[in-house]
Amino acid sequence: MQVDELSEIYKTYADEVKRFLICLTSNVDLAEELTQETFYQAVKSIGRYNGKCKMSVWLCQIAKHTFYNYLKKEKRDDYSSVEYMMQIGLDIRSTVDLPDVEVARRDTLISIHKEIHLLNEPYREIFLLRIFMDLSFKEIGEIFDKSENWARVTYYRAKLKLAERIDLNEL
Repeated sequence: MQVDELSEIYKTYADEVKRFLICLTSNVDLAEELTQETFYQAVKSIGRYNGKCKMSVWLCQIAKHTFYNYLKKEKRDDYSSVEYMMQIGLDIRSTVDLPDVEVARRDTLISIHKEIHLLNEPYREIFLLRIFMDLSFKEIGEIFDKSENWARVTYYRAKLKLAERIDLNEL
């Protein structure tokens, strides 16, 4: 691919990729930095683009992986990043009106939900009660006739187990 073709791709899709990354990061400066890294990675792997999906979808997938690699480098890929990814998917669902971005985010959420449902009990239920119903640890403990501390420790273990199951590079 010629330099002018790559430049045209950047001009056409940079804003869309940046908006996608702003949704993921909630940080404009970081999104700009990751946008540059996304296009760098895209140039390195342009030979693997086969045209089976839209260019914007391909670039958003690269952007998503770039963001996850950033999380790993920042050592934030522990159990809390799973929770962070879930929250991102839930919070920004209505803030982006780009169908390709919605497809990428939806694929990520589906992957995470599949892994959640593979957790053993009581981990699965406690994780779901905490994340989706926003119950306090005291309330979760009451549901299970256990202590607040038991609920907190079990939730922490559920996040660790989920993080072990999810390879951020494959999402």
